[in-house]
Amino acid sequence: MGLNYYKDRVCLNVLGGSLENAKEIYDAAEKYVAVGVLSADYPDVPSAVEDMKKYMDVLEGNLSVGLGGGNPAQWKAVAEIAKEIKANHFNQAFCAVGYTRANAGTDDVHINSMVAPCGKPGYVKISNGPMSRDCEPALIPVDTAIAIIREMGGNSIKFFPMGGLKCRDELQAVAEACARNDFILEPTGGIDLENFREIMQIILDAGVKKVIPHVYSSIIDKESGNTRIEDVKKLLAIVKELV
Repeated sequence: MGLNYYKDRVCLNVLGGSLENAKEIYDAAEKYVAVGVLSADYPDVPSAVEDMKKYMDVLEGNLSVGLGGGNPAQWKAVAEIAKEIKANHFNQAFCAVGYTRANAGTDDVHINSMVAPCGKPGYVKISNGPMSRDCEPALIPVDTAIAIIREMGGNSIKFFPMGGLKCRDELQAVAEACARNDFILEPTGGIDLENFREIMQIILDAGVKKVIPHVYSSIIDKESGNTRIEDVKKLLAIVKELV
């Protein structure tokens, strides 16, 4: 079926704290959401697959298989899950997109590619794998990164960690590159109810056709670990005002 985008432009991405929470999120977002479940929360791939099958059912496939805080050490777990679970959305480190696409065995699932701000607008850091992250940073033009991601079978840039609006100029440049190349953008890191509108406005004004904003810890209830349903409704209301 594929991801559901509001007016074919915006699909939210938030974390599901439990199966029931995931179902509530899906309903509150009127299905315009991919609900994240993290591979890092499971001791092994088989247990992750077993549990994620339940999420697939209640979310009509709109499960977002996550790394866990962008941890590149989880890249292989996500890639192995892709063999068994054909979720509509996968999160992946830049280095492992091709591996994951091959494991998925289909072009129908969405796989993003994590790249990072680097302090230089128009460029992104692609060295975010478990080994390369400790090396001299590899910085490349955003347009080149998009071309490589496409060659590997990826569908979008996951721009992480943004720190909210701390890298505003870099976000603007990434958004403009995604618009030029008709590529999907997934802004991630430090997004909350206070800066969500401005971040989305920057991206949409740049002409990006499809956006998957990730809003995580800022809308999670610390005691229950569940995403607050009222906050999901607020995010969707902002999307409806902007699109």
